[in-house]
Amino acid sequence: MELIPFTFNPWWGCTRVSPGCDHCYAERIDLRAGGGHWGKGAPRRTFGEKYWARPLQWDRAAARLGQRARVLCASMADVFDAEAPEGALERLWALIRRTPHLDWLVLTKRPARIARSLPPDWGGGYANVWLGATVEDQTLAEQRVPVLLDVPARLRFLCCEPLLGPVDLSPWLPALDWIIAGGESGPSARPVHPEWVRGLRDQCLAAGVPFFFKQWGASRAGHVLDGRLWEQLPSPRHEANESPPAPPG
Repeated sequence: MELIPFTFNPWWGCTRVSPGCDHCYAERIDLRAGGGHWGKGAPRRTFGEKYWARPLQWDRAAARLGQRARVLCASMADVFDAEAPEGALERLWALIRRTPHLDWLVLTKRPARIARSLPPDWGGGYANVWLGATVEDQTLAEQRVPVLLDVPARLRFLCCEPLLGPVDLSPWLPALDWIIAGGESGPSARPVHPEWVRGLRDQCLAAGVPFFFKQWGASRAGHVLDGRLWEQLPSPRHEANESPPAPPG
């Protein structure tokens, strides 16, 4: 998304866990790059010091401009993958602590693994981490959203992409800060029905939750819904230069 200028992948590689993974774009990218990093037991692709230094550069630039910048983490992996490279997650948390001018969007299909994977000083959530879960349909919403909401976080969001059916989020919207929706793209993409997208938008409007419609996907070009763009953003609950919270007690 244009409103998220940076992407950082602490590693490449993952294992499919739900229907939204069936036509995984990241796995296709990995295959084009040589492959071998997807699936249970497959080694994950790691990166060197220059790559890990990039967010520090983005943070310094944001500080000079007096602005915040958003980082998607991770487009080519799942941060809470059980087969993450040894030490990589701890290194990621340390990097996030060192970049207070960046808002890190940490999105997972494995919210059940979040609590056990958080750093000791997480407390009520790092000020610069937006914690999200992917929900492709109603079944996964009912499985994943309550688990996400059990985790303390400064900002929680859902990504309903690829949207594979109608989803009723109304039971949880008062506790959520942002909803993203989008259709599936790429070969063999499953079409998204406009009423599914409208349903999410209308729920968000009723609850006062920002709604972002990303794309129709393979079913049609663009991301116009009912004659307009929906690119609403949440208001992060932090002061611009607030450090991550101290551990409780």
